[in-house]
Amino acid sequence: MEFTELEERARALAASGERRILGIAGPPGAGKSTLAARLAQALGPERAVVVPMDGFHLAQAELERLGRADRKGAPDTFDAAGYAALLARLRTPAAAAVYAPAFDRSLEEPVAGSIPVDPAVRLVITEGNYLLYEAGEWAAVRALLDEVWFLAPDDTLRVRRLVDRHVRHGKAPARAEEWVARSDEANARLIAAGRTRADLVVE
Repeated sequence: MEFTELEERARALAASGERRILGIAGPPGAGKSTLAARLAQALGPERAVVVPMDGFHLAQAELERLGRADRKGAPDTFDAAGYAALLARLRTPAAAAVYAPAFDRSLEEPVAGSIPVDPAVRLVITEGNYLLYEAGEWAAVRALLDEVWFLAPDDTLRVRRLVDRHVRHGKAPARAEEWVARSDEANARLIAAGRTRADLVVE
């Protein structure tokens, strides 16, 4: 599917007259954040804003306290309930801006209060791995999204991009390959089960 078709679909959501939330799901390295950013840029800041699921990563210190730091990115390394609560809050625009957290890849940490969502914005684009995941507190997320797209690129290309991304952010190449094979791809298998719950699959 061409980007222009996806842009038209996003524009239709934004033009509905009410606040809509578009979810972009898929495995690690699928291109979710890239597509979300392109859509937001195409629609303009007065119409669309990106609120990433990754802003709800637990802090590194908390992951270490819980003994989960070695599998950062797994479903239980996020504040799923907090993410669902923010989506519920965003569905109905308030009188003032609502602030959402971002994830700083240079720090590998979430940063609170980073993304203002103005009341006038009609389309919130949220992207992340577990938008269609049905276990635990993640199960509440799907009903809060007006539409969800699932990105399913070629796995060989996706894994290569993922290794390259880990290297760019400080991991040695061998460590990056090990992390992707052990952690990211285990998560990818969990995420794939949600593909059938998407409104659109982008291959």
